[in-house]
Amino acid sequence: MDRDSVLGSVARGQMLDWTLNSVVLVTAVGGSCLVLGTATAWLLTCTTLPGRGLWLVAAAMPLAVPSYVAAYGWMTTFPLFHGFWPSWMVLTAVCTPYVTLPTVAAMRRADMTLVEIARVSGRRPATAWLVGLGPQVAPAAAAGTLLAALYALSDFGAVALLRFQVLPYAIHRQYNSFLGRDRAAVLALILVVGALLLVLAERRTRGNSDRWSVSRGAARPVSPIRIGAWAGPATAVVALPVMVGVVLPVIALFRRMLLGTRRPLDWADLASAVQTTAAVSLMGGALALVMASFIGVLAARFHGRLVGVVETLSFSSHALPGIVVGLALVYFSMRAVPGLYQSIWVLVFAYAVLFMPKAIGAVRTAVAAVPPTLGQVAATLGRNPVQSGLLTARLAAPGVMAGFLLVVVTVMKELPATLMLRPTGMETLATEIWDRTSSIAHGSAAPYALALVLLASVPAFFLSRRSTWGER
Repeated sequence: MDRDSVLGSVARGQMLDWTLNSVVLVTAVGGSCLVLGTATAWLLTCTTLPGRGLWLVAAAMPLAVPSYVAAYGWMTTFPLFHGFWPSWMVLTAVCTPYVTLPTVAAMRRADMTLVEIARVSGRRPATAWLVGLGPQVAPAAAAGTLLAALYALSDFGAVALLRFQVLPYAIHRQYNSFLGRDRAAVLALILVVGALLLVLAERRTRGNSDRWSVSRGAARPVSPIRIGAWAGPATAVVALPVMVGVVLPVIALFRRMLLGTRRPLDWADLASAVQTTAAVSLMGGALALVMASFIGVLAARFHGRLVGVVETLSFSSHALPGIVVGLALVYFSMRAVPGLYQSIWVLVFAYAVLFMPKAIGAVRTAVAAVPPTLGQVAATLGRNPVQSGLLTARLAAPGVMAGFLLVVVTVMKELPATLMLRPTGMETLATEIWDRTSSIAHGSAAPYALALVLLASVPAFFLSRRSTWGER
């Protein structure tokens, strides 16, 4: 297929439908995550909602459930569950924590004096909160919305199970067809363009966020609002993503296990898959953090055009489906470094490339929260540049650790790139789930899915802790 025919096919037929479906899904998921995540963060931070500490932990739990596991749980419960609305519902549930957690951290750092000033000036309560608190938490909420939108743009597992025709699903189908690989490459380029547009929108929303930053010593803490009779509806709002993304899928998995299977559970295989998943996830998270540190620090301390271009390009990799990155690395390793082909190092590098943006956002936010003047003060006290840098690193460490945990929990759930790049004989929990569901052994896949949820819930739990985000 020549260039003109490939480019011409983009503007007609299924390609246009796939692109429009992706745009609608990403817009819907990003918007609903922004609204639901911000509302949840406000309820958990600024009100007297009963059991706020427990609900904060629960709010992080959807991160532990892969989108394809959540979709599988709903499909087994409701067989006709497919299309746009189910895809939107499932992806919103699993992506809302990306907005909730950083927004909670930002609200805890915010200065409530601005809200009181808005109230004194005659603003209504809702408007006062929006005007006084909104600009302070907008950068964190925008960064979380960006991650949710990029996740929805690149997701393959949930939309494939729910049979909604979007770009990642189309790319997977086209790559499996020899005649469609040129078209798949064009679709991948469309995804990259979409990711760049999302990152540019987030940067515009972030704007001049530095003028809203408040030092920890000057910020006035939140005085919780008594919600009284509204406790029931407020709890329902907080519980909605947990019910959709965690509770029902886990119940469905237990139900499948109780139905039994013709394929008995091999505990040794399960233990090996758990160990392998934990190991490659930690390795991928560490490499992603190392790669993201330079870009994150650069974006936090400098605001030039070149820095913006570097940051924007680094975020675009998050929109590439795992299958695209996997095929690129297969080709590269076979041609350039054959000795690394089908090695664990190529797989770990793929994880770092795919999920580095999660670490970049966390590093950038954490370093930006440390006043640059601290380094100058340290210099006046006789500290050398290395010691000053270590001081900043120590203060930013909790937020940086949050980025590391976000990458780890995401790597645990990654499927397409793992299927393509894993060394021969290596199985993770995700690949075991896929192999069993592909062979219609749904019952035998349930223990591996539950093990994956339990394993991923460990970093998700630490993400919900105040100390992870460096809160006072």
